[in-house]
Amino acid sequence: MTVLRVALCQLNTVVGDLSGNAERIIAALSTAEEASADLAVFPELVVTGYPPEDLLLKPGFVADNQAALIKVAAATEGCAAIIGFVDQGMDLYNAAAVCAFGQVQGVYRKQVLPNYGVFDEKRYFAAGTGARELYLIGGVRVGVSVCEDAWDPAGPIAAQAAGGAELVANINASPYYRSRLDERERMLATRAADASCTVVYVNLLGGQDELVFDGASVVLAANGDIVCSVPQFEEAVALVDVDIRPVFRKRLLDPRGRAEAMPLPVSVVTEGRRPGRQVTRLPTPIASPLPVEEEIYRALVVGTRDYVTKNGFTDVVIGLSGGIDSSLVATVAADALGAEQVHGVAMPSRFSSDHSLSDAELLAEQLGVDYRVIPIESAHMAFTEMLAPAFDGLGADLTEENLQSRIRGVTLMALSNKFGWMVLTTGNKSELAVGYSTLYGDTAGGFAVIKDVLKTMVYRLCQWRNAHGTNAGVGAPIPEAVLTKPPSAELRPEQRDDQSLPPYDVLDPILEAYIESDLTAAELVEAGFDEELVRRVVRLVDLAEYKRRQYPPGVRVTPKAFGRDRRMPITNRYR
Repeated sequence: MTVLRVALCQLNTVVGDLSGNAERIIAALSTAEEASADLAVFPELVVTGYPPEDLLLKPGFVADNQAALIKVAAATEGCAAIIGFVDQGMDLYNAAAVCAFGQVQGVYRKQVLPNYGVFDEKRYFAAGTGARELYLIGGVRVGVSVCEDAWDPAGPIAAQAAGGAELVANINASPYYRSRLDERERMLATRAADASCTVVYVNLLGGQDELVFDGASVVLAANGDIVCSVPQFEEAVALVDVDIRPVFRKRLLDPRGRAEAMPLPVSVVTEGRRPGRQVTRLPTPIASPLPVEEEIYRALVVGTRDYVTKNGFTDVVIGLSGGIDSSLVATVAADALGAEQVHGVAMPSRFSSDHSLSDAELLAEQLGVDYRVIPIESAHMAFTEMLAPAFDGLGADLTEENLQSRIRGVTLMALSNKFGWMVLTTGNKSELAVGYSTLYGDTAGGFAVIKDVLKTMVYRLCQWRNAHGTNAGVGAPIPEAVLTKPPSAELRPEQRDDQSLPPYDVLDPILEAYIESDLTAAELVEAGFDEELVRRVVRLVDLAEYKRRQYPPGVRVTPKAFGRDRRMPITNRYR
């Protein structure tokens, strides 16, 4: 049995920050070298950040990425490193460089290019061909693959194992969504067991626009058992001693079992175990799985923090209504950025209840965020008087209600302009789905923290966060009254959401089935939903597409978020 010391370098990179990413990689390499690691494995396209999108159409960017790789390779010593970058030949390739002793020793090009959901790699990359060689690292025959390559049962992992690989390193930029970790681990366990080969899976960490990468890197033994796992949403250089047991194969088959496979050629990168390595085995890290509410909440925190800070902002401003949505957004922002960087603004009108103001103030006090009150009644009256001649003879309706929301949006944007704060919008996925939002009002802002969170999940996240604070001994930040009072936009007297929409526990399952599962109205009715309600909800969703196109980006936490995942035509007569 051979023991290979592997460093799983779960890094948070920034798209386009080639020099900064190179520095992060070199720092992680230094940690791996100091620990006498044989192999350091980095995420997919770690040099450029993922996804680089149309930056790849700039020849200068591709050339600079290659120069950054050479700089990183020069920093390698006896520890080999597998590093994601953009390779260029006749085409562009999503590639992995195998580096050691100051040089690039070999390059693998990704073969299976995803072109669904949030992925459009075929727009930029050509597919690599064939699992052409293995690399001898620390006495172990190592194969290399990139992300989607692992999802193909007859893909490179099977080919490399059939060709003699004892370990396959799979580098990834696999975005998070709810319960994604279970799917990944089941797939990887199957792949390792089918190939009778150890699999090292290293994933990217951090937020990039709408996407969040959760890390959750793992090592799986040749029988499919997880022998090491790194926590989700935490940057880490995790070190593990991996046992490589020789696997006897009576007959080597090609990946599709059609013919006997020939052993792949092996390039020597590092021959034996690192000299000077301590005999004592390292403790093996095993991360505990997170409850779904904590998993989603952490994704929101990481996504918000990285979007704000990677775009050069330090502070955010939020309209605090005393409702549950703004309470959750403010709490996420405080956890992401620190309470001192969060500014909450109550903007009461004549329709605002006393408890809305008191609940908003109590939330701000319990979070420790800046709190101020800017009444909008005078502005609302001024607009009403200004428009009175044009509206002569017409009764009040949604127009006057929406004016209030738009005045609040203008107020928040004014504070943003004056102080350099990013405005965080507070609308949830349920509202966004059915158009229960005001363009240029509550949709105005730079980032939409909970745009992919259904209202029923908003309540669950608030309850989890309160319990978490209580268990940690720091108290529950969100007032109990916020969790128990009926949701309301408070744009007219005694207004409640359920006067305009079905109750959220009725609405959300229909939205989830229609949006995330792509069921038609007829299929929803067949599934048991009330036909009249289905027709009403589907119509609202379809008509609101133009609003969603104008909504800020926000954290993706479901398998199908509005935006990159779901791109419906605005002009559309399919019902």
